[in-house]
Amino acid sequence: MSPNVNVRTRLVKRLLVQPAMSVGCLNMTMGGWIIFFPVFYHLRRLGVELGKSVVYQESNSETRVDVKESVRGQDIFIIQTIPRDVNTAIMELLVMAYALKTSCAKNIIGVIPYFPYSKQCKMRKRGSIVCKLLASMLAKAGLTHLITMDLHQKEIQGFFTFPVDNLRASPYLIQYIQEEIPDYRNAIIVAKSPSAAKRAQSYAERLRLGLAVIHGEAQHSESDMADGRQSPPLSRTTSGHPGLELPLMMAKEKPPISVVGDVGGRIAIIVDDIIDDVEDFVAAAEILKERGAYKIYIMATHGLLSAEAPRLIEESAIDEVVVTNTVPHEVQKLQCPKIRTVDVSMILAEAIRRIHNGESMSYLFRNIAVDD
Repeated sequence: MSPNVNVRTRLVKRLLVQPAMSVGCLNMTMGGWIIFFPVFYHLRRLGVELGKSVVYQESNSETRVDVKESVRGQDIFIIQTIPRDVNTAIMELLVMAYALKTSCAKNIIGVIPYFPYSKQCKMRKRGSIVCKLLASMLAKAGLTHLITMDLHQKEIQGFFTFPVDNLRASPYLIQYIQEEIPDYRNAIIVAKSPSAAKRAQSYAERLRLGLAVIHGEAQHSESDMADGRQSPPLSRTTSGHPGLELPLMMAKEKPPISVVGDVGGRIAIIVDDIIDDVEDFVAAAEILKERGAYKIYIMATHGLLSAEAPRLIEESAIDEVVVTNTVPHEVQKLQCPKIRTVDVSMILAEAIRRIHNGESMSYLFRNIAVDD
């Protein structure tokens, strides 16, 4: 490697479950190695070695991949966690997949616990459905299968032209509630907006708990921003058909903020799939405190926790934030002791083993409902 090369990321792991080999991807940054440690640990239990491949950036920031061993006719697993630099991680994943494709790999399976751009899965004004674009790029690069967890919208699976296994973290989060929250029987599951009510209802039914929904002007649901492209602009006058009159749509006006359900004297558990910008969660916690909840927990699958999230959580009425390790957040945990981590590596390792051995995946989805 030339001295002007800036080494950044992604090694490759080899899965030695059977004589047939497969490869996974490992993260590296300038400051040292960043590994999805629990996944790596459980893959070692299946018999894993690091493959001989390196992904790095040239001095001009171009991504380059060198596969150092033969992968011809083998099953390849690229394990890619998404760090802070999302776009670089995506480009490295695409180049890695294409390098393995051109090296005649038999199958290339992407293991992406948190699928990036999943919130951009609807048309908003003159925007684009970036999630669909990313799915097409992965297919073009050579991926033949995808393992992920808790897609933001389950309909995203329809964007792909190859099989997608959308694993669920809810069994692990429910187990945490039962084992780690004292007196959880006195808790109530809370949806921070009406759009999250289905997920909250699923948790409430499994835990045999009550359900509350926060509704009102302080909440901004995604559906409010996805009503169309408004083309042409409203300020522009157009020469339409003289006899055409369209019904006038009244603007949305949300009622004053309210909590539907009794949270007084209860433990409030807010559930969602992603916690990134925490302003909505902090505002919800304040409302619940005002309504009499004496403890407030937040449960989410993907803890992105961007920007000032750790500081805002630490200064808020939130007692604990529980997320899984689909996204690295060790730095945020150091900044905020209220953040707890639930390990979901075992289900990812089992999914890899079953796909590699050609076994059914239905066991991993037992008792899983559509709204989980």
